[in-house]
Parts: sequence; C-alpha cells; structure tokens
Amino acid sequence: MIVCAPITPHKDGDSEIDPRWGRAKWVALAEVVNEKIENWKEIEVSWDRLHDEGTDGSHHARIAKFLRENRVEFVVVDHMGDGMVRMLETMKIPVSYNASGGARPAVLEALKYS
Repeated sequence: MIVCAPITPHKDGDSEIDPRWGRAKWVALAEVVNEKIENWKEIEVSWDRLHDEGTDGSHHARIAKFLRENRVEFVVVDHMGDGMVRMLETMKIPVSYNASGGARPAVLEALKYS
C-alpha cells in the first residue's frame, strides 16, 4: 500500500508529521507491506507556496494529480479542510486524521486502525 503524509523533514531521518496537509512543503510516500515500511521517499511538493497561486480548485487538482501519479492509496494527516476531504472521498482515498509526532510511526499506527 502506498501511503502519503505531510512531513517536516529532519536530516537524521526522523521526520515529523506536519499539521498542514494542503499547505505542506514536504510529503512522504511510504510503501507499506505486511505492516512494515519497505520504502520511504520524502518529496518537496511546495504546496505551502503553491496554495495561493490560483483557485482552491486548481490547488486541489494539483494535489489530486500528485496522488494519482504516485498511486497513493491512503493519506495520513493531522487535519484537512472540508474541500480537501470531499476531494479525497471522491477519489476514494481513505484518510486517517489526528496524526502527530514521528512520521514513520504515525503512518504505521494509522494503518493499524484503517
């Protein structure tokens, strides 16, 4: 399963969950197999800067395109706005809310209850 989470990257690899989803600067893509992270990739998406360039719809489309291109099947976040919730529901991508702390443990924890 490919999981996406907004992160604040750390040089030592212990990235934290960023509370901002639609305004995240970085996200992690985690490939989870048998309850273990097999692959972890941190990507600078610059949604923080891009958020106010254009309409809400164009920003949501940008995020939807990223999720499709990366075959994301699950999203782990602290929170997100109603418009983004509706978009992910339409895309049939489940979301786990209230994530915090270390990003890798938060991803694995969220999947336990999905």
